[in-house]
Parts: sequence; structure tokens; C-alpha cells
Amino acid sequence: MKSLLDALQSGRLVELPSTEKEASLRTLAHLIEAVPEMSREVDLVDEILKRERAVNSGIGLGIACPHVRVGGHGELLCSVGWSPAGIDYGASDGKKVHLIAMYFIPDAQKNAYLKEISGLAEAIKKAGDVQSIAKADDIASVREQLLGWVSGAVEAGLSQVRARMIHLEARQAQVAGTGPAATTQIFPMLILNASESQRIVLCENKDLSAALEKDPSIAVAARQGASFDRAGYRFIFRSSITYDPSRPLHEFIAVKLG
Repeated sequence: MKSLLDALQSGRLVELPSTEKEASLRTLAHLIEAVPEMSREVDLVDEILKRERAVNSGIGLGIACPHVRVGGHGELLCSVGWSPAGIDYGASDGKKVHLIAMYFIPDAQKNAYLKEISGLAEAIKKAGDVQSIAKADDIASVREQLLGWVSGAVEAGLSQVRARMIHLEARQAQVAGTGPAATTQIFPMLILNASESQRIVLCENKDLSAALEKDPSIAVAARQGASFDRAGYRFIFRSSITYDPSRPLHEFIAVKLG
């Protein structure tokens, strides 16, 4: 969800001044065109409108995701528009669109785009629809709702494949003689600092997760990127991903002591 988060942090979330579809698309395209990293080899407004006339980008549930794909490398870029009144978009479910997420997609970023849009769609489905955004009081409230969806998508995206990769690296370290003995219990753990007072701890030991979520000192150790001992385990810091300044995600490997 990096490009969506970047849009929220960089001022590319706006209340759309028009309920007319093409005018709204032009507004969002101009926001992306203002990003210095964007390729100047494409007329984004022209390409967006051309593609939209050929294929409607309304995906249902009150959201549309217009996009343009271009060759080569570059950054995946996004802009987001909010329409409290709703736009008659011609979506397949007939619902007005209240949220438009527009993407500029270099070929090298197409997988990142697919993952991001899938995560956003799942977050919206989980919420039911975009009514919480449609009924928001102001753009700040929309931003907070979107940040909540980003956090939810990140949490849902902590896949078993990634967890197994971390576990495999730990096992390989054992074989190489750089890790603990093969009989030691090892598993991956992730800490999401959802707020100053709330932590979400994900690991295969539910009792340990619950204990760590109640320990406020965990958040400090995670922010510092420090390894620490708790509840008979050593937690070895691996990395941090900052999806939002107030919601960093930290990876650890938990090793049973003794």
C-alpha cells in the first residue's frame, strides 16, 4: 500500500470540486502530473480519458480505480479523490462513486499495483462499502478512514508465505551454525503499533501475543529496533516498515530461551 500511503501523506487526497466524471478524472490526473518523478513521455489526462471511454473503471462498492500503464521503470503513483455527493460513474453495480483512486503504473510496478488495489478492495469489502467515507464530515475524516483501511490491508497481507520465508531463514541460520540449536523453538513475529496505546502482535503463540500486547515497553523496543527478552523468549529484531508515521510495522524472530 506504499503508493496509496504516499498519496495520503503528500497532499494527493482531495475533495473533488465537481460531480462530473471527466472533470474529476482530469483533477486527479493533474495531481499525478505534478509529481516530479512522473514520466513526461505520456499525456496522462488524455490517456486516462481515452482508457475510461473504452473501459469503465468503476469496480463497485462506490469506488473507481482508473489507471494508465506505461513501459519501463519508475514509481507507482496514486492520487485519490473524495466525492461526498457521489459521481454517476456508470459502474456495473449502478452505485454512485464516492472514492476514486487513480494510478500511474510503469510496467515494472504492475505487480505492486495489483497487490495494492487488491488490498484496498478487500479492506472496503470488509467494511461493507464506502458509506463511512461518503458520509464523512471533511477530508481529514476521509484521510483517517483510508489510513485505517491501509492498516487493515497491511495486517491482512501478512501472508503465510512471508512468515514461512522468515522461518526458513531462521532454520538456515541454524544449519550454518549461526543460530540457536535445532531443538530451539523459533517462529516469526510481527508488531504493528496501531497507536500510542495499542499494539497488534501476530505470531503462532496466541498466549504470547496477548501478553506482549499488554506490555507498553514493547512499543519502545520495537521503535528502537532493539532485540529484547520477554516471557522466556528472545525477540531478535529484523526490520521495520513505515506505512504511516503512527503505524509502523516491525518484524522479529522469537527464540525460546533455555
